[in-house]
Amino acid sequence: MPHLIVEYTANVALHHDVDALLDALQQAILDMAVAPVPGVRIRAIQLDHYRIADNSDPNHAFVAMAARIGPGRDAATKTMLINTLLDTAEAQFATESSPLIIAWSAEVQQIDAEFRVNRNHIATAMKGGTRR
Repeated sequence: MPHLIVEYTANVALHHDVDALLDALQQAILDMAVAPVPGVRIRAIQLDHYRIADNSDPNHAFVAMAARIGPGRDAATKTMLINTLLDTAEAQFATESSPLIIAWSAEVQQIDAEFRVNRNHIATAMKGGTRR
């Protein structure tokens, strides 16, 4: 873990490279070493149906990031993760020209370990074990 879920309004993809954003976020998470490499998963979901503010400006957009992590990280680590995600995403988009005015958000959601089952065959394979 963490699992990072990035939701973005469809107009973002018209002006920004979403794959480059995911690459930058993945590298930032790996650099932070808050999780073992096999546990890092990032996915992006384009939102085709959305409303922002009074819906009067087609250049309004949002990117919402939610990092789901297991228990055991202290408040400072969670805060650092939030700030790293936001700083990384904004820096990536700053490299691209765009008319968008983006509302950014990031949050950490702690997973209740009692109600989480994880069978990560990727981790096993990366250690040289059996692949499934």
